[in-house]
Order: sequence, then C-alpha cells, then structure tokens
Amino acid sequence: SVSLTYHKKDNALCCHYCDYKITPPDACPQCKGSRFKAFGAGTERVEEELRRLIPDARIVRMDRDTTARKHAHHQIFRSMEKREADILIGTQMVTKGLDLPEITIVGVLLADSTLHLPDFRSAERTFQLLTQVSGRSGRGDKTGEVIVQTFSPDHYIIRHASMHDFTGFYEAETCFRKALGY
Repeated sequence: SVSLTYHKKDNALCCHYCDYKITPPDACPQCKGSRFKAFGAGTERVEEELRRLIPDARIVRMDRDTTARKHAHHQIFRSMEKREADILIGTQMVTKGLDLPEITIVGVLLADSTLHLPDFRSAERTFQLLTQVSGRSGRGDKTGEVIVQTFSPDHYIIRHASMHDFTGFYEAETCFRKALGY
C-alpha cells in the first residue's frame, strides 16, 4: 500500500521503505493503457531543470538517494561549507541541522504538498517545515531570502509561516482543533 517513486536515472520504480525496485510496466496492469507520462518536481527533476537553466552552477543534491552511502550527508554538507557547490537541492532533510552562513536564498517547491494530507497535524507539520527551512537562509552576516511556491498562497499556514507568526498560527490552529475535538 506504499506508492513507488519513479527514478529517471535508473528507469525504475522504487520503494523508499524497503528498496524494492521494478522496471516501469509498458501498460497499466488494470486498464492496459500505455500512455504514461512522468511528471513531478522531485529532486532529480529540479536538478535536471536547474542544470538546463544555469549550466555553470555547481549543484549538489541531498535526498534519500544521495545520502544512502555512509558519510554521504557529511560529504554534501562539507562541499557546501567549502563553497565547492553553488546550489543545494534537497528534501525535508535539509530543514534541520544545516548551519551554512553563506546561504542567502532558500526556495521551497510545492510547499503545500504536506498541507493537504489526511492528518489533523498536517498544518502543524507544514508550518514547522516552512519555518525550519526558512531558518537556513541568512544565518551569517548576509541577509537571507525565502521564496515559497504554493498553490495555496492564502492558506493561513502559508501566511503565518511567511511572517514567522508563531502566535497567530497557534491561535488559528487551536481554534480548529477545539472545534473538531482534538
């Protein structure tokens, strides 16, 4: 009951829990349709697009695939620290623990991907992720900037996170939870 993730580089559908891998089928097992189209904004896709747009940029990726080897996380961090890379693309794992004073801009793609999960805590988790990743930018002497891409720019979580309004978030979220008996 866990969906597989498509990895273009390997042309494989992979389970990120048990490392099960299969070659993508030529036809849908249910309807026998064969018109597949890969889409999404995973880290591989983002890296591919950035390499096309900024060919001279030194890009590193920090995700489940690139950090599977022992010490890989540390090596990626060191390459950023030594300024051997210009752009770090990552998943939620970059939201915590990175202290790189030279980072001056953070971009968040699909900020609402965790917002609409069927879990009463999804708003809280989204707020937490956005505020944590925002803290990666401007940690040194230079000011930082955060750009958030979302389909829900007027959602109270996005608004409160963009203003670092912890109190406003707490008050709004508490009202919703009380109304639902949480």
